[in-house]
Amino acid sequence: MASSEEQRATQLLAEAEKKAAGGSSGGFLSSAFGNRNSKMEDAIELFCQAANQFKMAKNWNQAGYAFTQAAEGSRKLDKKHDAAMKFVDASVCYRKADANRAVDCLKKAIEIQTEMGKFSMAAKQHINIAEIYETELQNIAQAIQHYEKAADYFQGEENKSQAAACLQKVAHYAADQEDYMKAIQIFEEIGNRNAGNAVLKHSAKDYFFKAALCHLCVDPLNAQHAVARYEKTFPAFQDARECKLVKAVLTAMEESDVDSFTGAVNDYDKISRLDQWTTQLLLRAKRTLGESDLT
Repeated sequence: MASSEEQRATQLLAEAEKKAAGGSSGGFLSSAFGNRNSKMEDAIELFCQAANQFKMAKNWNQAGYAFTQAAEGSRKLDKKHDAAMKFVDASVCYRKADANRAVDCLKKAIEIQTEMGKFSMAAKQHINIAEIYETELQNIAQAIQHYEKAADYFQGEENKSQAAACLQKVAHYAADQEDYMKAIQIFEEIGNRNAGNAVLKHSAKDYFFKAALCHLCVDPLNAQHAVARYEKTFPAFQDARECKLVKAVLTAMEESDVDSFTGAVNDYDKISRLDQWTTQLLLRAKRTLGESDLT
């Protein structure tokens, strides 16, 4: 048996659809007096009320549908911002029940927002889509594409910090997929830019460290040359624990000394816990010595 919220939502949805149908017809006089627009505005309000009642009943598909209808109504009235926001509301609901529909709604919001020149808002929707592909749909290739698109939009709006955050996700996934050169390019680009910025320079070492880890997985000699470049670009990197770890690991790899490799990693981990991504890259580097774990 349907809950009281769902019964109320179904009633509101029927009223909204009736209003919307009436709002799309009528002759010249009704249009001239604004009756058509007034009916559509009423319908939009009813669709939103229905959506919220469906949310209370946890009927996410119907809530998403009602918000979508509200969005389409707003688009017919040329209320573009309202339409985009209602498509986003619909995506939030659909994400709990139908991730593909959630993506479709976000794409409609992006279409409207880019048409309006609201590229930062569109970038945020690309991030939302990327996160859906990361989690619900588990399609990393699509996630990467949308993070890259978000980064493009943020860069166009001179929002470099948000662009860097998106590109860092791309670089992490590139390294996961062993596309190390793409990851290195991104990490070095962000590191070089941050090294010259008084506010962001403290974070440069993190990007250079990640780039160096990728180099370790490709060629130790390249990694050695890269570290020298990073120290020249950002002298403080030389004293960073991350730099010292990379150098210690490089020495161990040159000498094929598994114990020294393991000891350097363990010494670092005692003070600064290694995250999963860093651990994974160090494991790949260590496998060149014929070892499959870091302990």
